[in-house]
Amino acid sequence: MRLIRRIPKRGFTNISRREFVPVNVSELDMFDNGVEITPDLMIAQGVAKGVKDGIKILGTGTLSKKLTVKAHAFSATAKAKIESAGGVCEVVK
Repeated sequence: MRLIRRIPKRGFTNISRREFVPVNVSELDMFDNGVEITPDLMIAQGVAKGVKDGIKILGTGTLSKKLTVKAHAFSATAKAKIESAGGVCEVVK
């Protein structure tokens, strides 16, 4: 039997993949108006379950408060919703 058929096939694992913790915009609505939201504050309040390679803000839900959000990544819809509510998006390294 050929070597390629004898070796088990288990798929591919990308070793350079970055894994983000997702946080929806609707979960940020629990904070007070004008608050600066950092990754440490999200973990302390229980919004994000750890950090892994970073926190990514996703655009599911609505936001009715003006917030300054600092995260490792933003989706395009989340950035648009935060800025349309009068808030600011800042990318943290």
